[in-house]
Amino acid sequence: MAVPVTPSSSGGGEIRPLTGSRTAPVVIQSLKKKRCAKCRRGPLSLLVMEDGVPRCLDCADLGHLVFLPRGDTALTRRAREESSLSVVVVRFNRRKSRYERQGVLVEEAGLARAEERCLADAEARRRRRARDAQRRAVEDARFAEAFAAEILRLFPGCPPERARAIAAHASLRGSGRVGRTAGGRALTEGAVTSAVLAAVRHVDTPYDQLLMSGVPRYEARRRIAAAVESVLREWREERLDSVG
Repeated sequence: MAVPVTPSSSGGGEIRPLTGSRTAPVVIQSLKKKRCAKCRRGPLSLLVMEDGVPRCLDCADLGHLVFLPRGDTALTRRAREESSLSVVVVRFNRRKSRYERQGVLVEEAGLARAEERCLADAEARRRRRARDAQRRAVEDARFAEAFAAEILRLFPGCPPERARAIAAHASLRGSGRVGRTAGGRALTEGAVTSAVLAAVRHVDTPYDQLLMSGVPRYEARRRIAAAVESVLREWREERLDSVG
């Protein structure tokens, strides 16, 4: 975040608040070796400009604060909420000729309370993710069962274990396969048939070997079309109970 400034030739600059805003203390990460104008301590990594001269944090009554680097928005917001005093820390960007936010100084106790709040939220999020994962697992299992049942309805000759395997593969969450499409979720005949056809093509024919040997995809499909149709025709027929 940029801070409005009038940069000086030394890279110090006068930090000006936005028009209409109240003046708030700002701490600078110094790019040059500067000493406190009051106690002569230095060189200072953090300083405050008062009356045009640098002062260390102790002389500016900010020495009791701790630095929280930027990056964690929730922690920064809560640390400032939990601190009665907080100060923005900026550093001058020579290339852009402006000051940019580097973090904040907050009270140590306030930071500790903010971290506890963030940890509590993280634990709550972890529990929610676990519940969501469990819910999705149950939903996925039910959907795979329904998909397998629809396969067996359309292809009663398909072995039940094979139907379950096809359903599990086609309906895998995040796979982008036919079972996750709108048609697949609705268990349309076209989507279910496409899943079965793909499974037969890859498992019951030399289709994959043809592709690996360099045969173009459409030519490979043409060569195994009769074998695929033979399996589908067999699976479409009702199973006959064996007679002892």
